[in-house]
Amino acid sequence: MKKLYGTGVALVTPFKKEGNIDFNGLEKLVKYVVNNNIDYLVALGSTAETTTLSKEERWDVVKCIQSANYKKLPLVLGIGGNNTEDVINKINSIKNLSDFYAILSVSPYYNKPSQEGIYQHFKSIVNCTEADIILYNVPKRTGSNIIPETVLRLADDFKNIIGIKEASGNVLQSYRILEHKPENFSVISGDDLISLPIILGGGSGVISVIAQGIPDKISNMISFAIDHNVKKAFSIFYNIIEIINLIYEEGNPTGIKTFLDIIGICNPYVRLPLLVGTSSLRKKMLHLLNEINK
Repeated sequence: MKKLYGTGVALVTPFKKEGNIDFNGLEKLVKYVVNNNIDYLVALGSTAETTTLSKEERWDVVKCIQSANYKKLPLVLGIGGNNTEDVINKINSIKNLSDFYAILSVSPYYNKPSQEGIYQHFKSIVNCTEADIILYNVPKRTGSNIIPETVLRLADDFKNIIGIKEASGNVLQSYRILEHKPENFSVISGDDLISLPIILGGGSGVISVIAQGIPDKISNMISFAIDHNVKKAFSIFYNIIEIINLIYEEGNPTGIKTFLDIIGICNPYVRLPLLVGTSSLRKKMLHLLNEINK
């Protein structure tokens, strides 16, 4: 049975000032994280500003990531939405599903379905595709929470639902899933700030935003946590907690793109309705970067 461990990175989509995709920046980003102990890549998640990309742009982004990765790390592909039939069609349009470790699929947003509606949504996806699915629960973005009972029901009923990216911000919710889940079902933190308690409670790792900015530090921290070396894991965490907070101060991916620009990986530009990071944010990041690198 498949299972992801360690640190995954929710990759941004770099843009040029005029708004076109910066493929050189994306290639540089992928190579940077691949060479700094990251365990797997996540393409076309919410951090990638996927909702602002055209169908053609999405596949161009995926091809660029695949080329830069050169099959070194597993690749998870984000395909989700609030139109169940459309999600199924998008998954079935992939010519070779074996190129991807799994599909990360967000719970339907805006519609605010019932728990039974969420269950039926994912049941339909699994029954109509051959993909392995990682559920993505992020209530702050979707407007609804996948409660542990629904997660466990899906995990028990469908072997192709192999895990969940749990980004509710509720550690106790993660623990309820961890306590009762099938053995091979992965619980992955979707929140950098609470990844350690989730891992120490039995979680498999994190799908991280900040890891593309400081990949070596995050991968080391997560490895220590998985090995139950609590002291070393939290030593790293307390050193970087302020920079993690800061990348969300003006929204995601505005913050992480500002950080990536500061360290010379890619441009800070985003697409509307997001705005580029302020000069105030840059100053705070530069100060903290100096502090954590001492």
